Amino acid sequence: MLDLAGKNALVTGIANNRSIAWGIAQQLHKAGANLGVTYLSDDKGKMEKKVADLVAPLNPSLFLPCNVQNEAEINSTFATIADKWGSIDILIHCLAFANKEDLSGDFSQTSRFGFQTALEVSTYSLARLAGAAKPLMKSGGSILTLSYLGSVRAIPNYNVMGVAKAGLEASVRYLAAEMGPENIRVNAISAGPIRTLASSAVGGILDMIHHVEKIAPLRRTVTQLEVGNAAVFLCSDLGSGITGQVLYVDAGYEIMGM
Repeated sequence: MLDLAGKNALVTGIANNRSIAWGIAQQLHKAGANLGVTYLSDDKGKMEKKVADLVAPLNPSLFLPCNVQNEAEINSTFATIADKWGSIDILIHCLAFANKEDLSGDFSQTSRFGFQTALEVSTYSLARLAGAAKPLMKSGGSILTLSYLGSVRAIPNYNVMGVAKAGLEASVRYLAAEMGPENIRVNAISAGPIRTLASSAVGGILDMIHHVEKIAPLRRTVTQLEVGNAAVFLCSDLGSGITGQVLYVDAGYEIMGM
């Protein structure tokens, strides 16, 4: 098993036990990383309790609210990291959102507000969090985000999220070019379809999963833990020469022509 002992890793985007971020967090913990976890704050505190109960076995040393549409919460998150940890080695960005009505019908009918929302949460947030983490990655570090095949292919019912993921992958390249001189690596994993809270908003997600199981070279889709294993590799010293890349963890589906 890879050794991340002594590394401080912040994981964003855990919503429940089906979240890909949850699979990544488990594997980072297994590799010995010191975890910090953020959650999406809400007025009633339901998400805080749900995520807190889920991640308790991982014993995170930081547990913080961080709505990426709230500048005060972003600033508070990284101020706390600076105060409690002093530095950060790994940032896991697993954040994506689009209004459900913008994930069906004609893409040309995407509302202006829906387009702005999807790109703010799903795309801009990577640059914003990476910029906040950069001065705290004093000895270099690794930043990792999650993408999907819809960034480079037209996927039914993916619509504006495909545009957001295309922008996310471009952001990976620009951030990698910017941060490379500080020995900060920036990569993405393009995971195969997994049934999560986020993917449930995409119409026909189960049909997509079954299609992958029939067509992918491995004749199956992937699990959260498989994505987590790839994430640990990219964030470890074994991935030290890799930056600006999109790694497909999709049972090989991406290579197939038909």
